[in-house]
Amino acid sequence: MSVEKRTPISVKEAIKRIMKQHVEVKNINVNLDESLGHILAEDIVATYDIPRFNKSPYDGFAIRSEDSQGASGENRIEFEVIDHIGAGSVSEKTIDKNQAIRIMTGAQIPSGADAVVMFEQTIESETTFTIRKSFKHLENISLQGEEIKAGDIVLHKGMRINSGVIAVLATYGYTKVRVARKPTVAVIATGSELLEVEDELEPGKIRNSNGPMIKALAKQFGIQVGMYKVQHDNLEKSIEVVKKALSEHDLVITTGGVSVGDFDYLPEIYKSIQAQILFNKVAQRPGSVTTVAFADGKYLFGLSGNPSACYTGFELYVKPAVNKLMGAKACYPQIIKATLMEDFNKANPFTRLIRAKATLTKAGMTVISSGFNKSGAVVAIAHANAMIMLPGGTRGFKAGNIVDVILTESNSFEEELIL
Repeated sequence: MSVEKRTPISVKEAIKRIMKQHVEVKNINVNLDESLGHILAEDIVATYDIPRFNKSPYDGFAIRSEDSQGASGENRIEFEVIDHIGAGSVSEKTIDKNQAIRIMTGAQIPSGADAVVMFEQTIESETTFTIRKSFKHLENISLQGEEIKAGDIVLHKGMRINSGVIAVLATYGYTKVRVARKPTVAVIATGSELLEVEDELEPGKIRNSNGPMIKALAKQFGIQVGMYKVQHDNLEKSIEVVKKALSEHDLVITTGGVSVGDFDYLPEIYKSIQAQILFNKVAQRPGSVTTVAFADGKYLFGLSGNPSACYTGFELYVKPAVNKLMGAKACYPQIIKATLMEDFNKANPFTRLIRAKATLTKAGMTVISSGFNKSGAVVAIAHANAMIMLPGGTRGFKAGNIVDVILTESNSFEEELIL
């Protein structure tokens, strides 16, 4: 397949071609407190039950349920308190008829007891209390193994480690965790019109925003990023830079220089490293000229030089590839349904992707564009937490239509919801 011949494929097909490539996922051991954001490289099997013993889910009194039978407002039953159990303590006493032991949340149920009375269900005196309702066998008791039993798989290989996963690992005494090594990313911002961030503006020039943006997007995964430069007037040296980046990293991203034109070196670069071109045009706006290649088990992404198109390409294609390289089971963009709050009347033969702001309201999820809506837009990206996906081949969309939305940020919503 020649990179110069650009035959568009669907967004779904483009992602499918990326994901079907075989990549090597390398596993390493990391300390528990350094494992956040990594992907588990093995199943975690429970070595004991959770809970480990029958315990109280409330502060209250442990009793024998049979002693509570017949209790009512007119017939309050009295219990004698014979001991007190704090969390982490165990009572050595056994409860007998109409006896009770004061118990705190999480404490082990004492011998003889089979129910717990919450404090607010009692009237207490100095050494006794009364109740006005009967309790069933095992009422208000968390049973041993009701959540997890020894031998169960409690965490699965391919899970992303979050705070809850760390809590489970800590529960089972893991000081080190077997995880997939995070890939490293090389970023090469091309384009003869680009200046560095610190440079003074010149006529016809713009500062390189794509490089820092991609670096930031990659760092959201907690992965290392290497920045590279190419010489725009020297094909051989540009090839050397890409080869060096490919030898030092698991994934290479170039931005700009992917459009058809006399000064586009990328086709020759891909040819020189014998890369397989997975696709070089996608039926989408913006970013139709996104190119993805594969060489020596590594991905090469040629993203558009336009900021919004570059951002869209990263969200749609780079993120799934990074997740795959990290050994994750969950690799694909999260898509939800939302109510469109404005008209988009322009017909488009390609899938249209719009930087957007999604808002959760009491009526459900709504979405609106986050600003100026062209491929070169920059500011709209800063205000976006989502992307609207409008399918091609339509005559446009109206406010009130239900549309697909990709969530790109997991930040809190501005509106307070009283649930």
